[in-house]
Amino acid sequence: MEKAMKYENAVTELEQIVAQLESGDMDLDAITTKLKRARALVKFCNESLTKADNEIQKILDGEE
Repeated sequence: MEKAMKYENAVTELEQIVAQLESGDMDLDAITTKLKRARALVKFCNESLTKADNEIQKILDGEE
């Protein structure tokens, strides 16, 4: 995953992948590639949300 990737960009890309998969116009190799990319994006988003949650919790706990 690119270091400069932003959460919003990852979500947008995931939405595009879902739309492509739903269209049904992809061959098996393309589907496999898109699913691998989607899995990496989901992992990135989960990590980003966890990091943000931890940072918010620190702020709320006064550990800034």
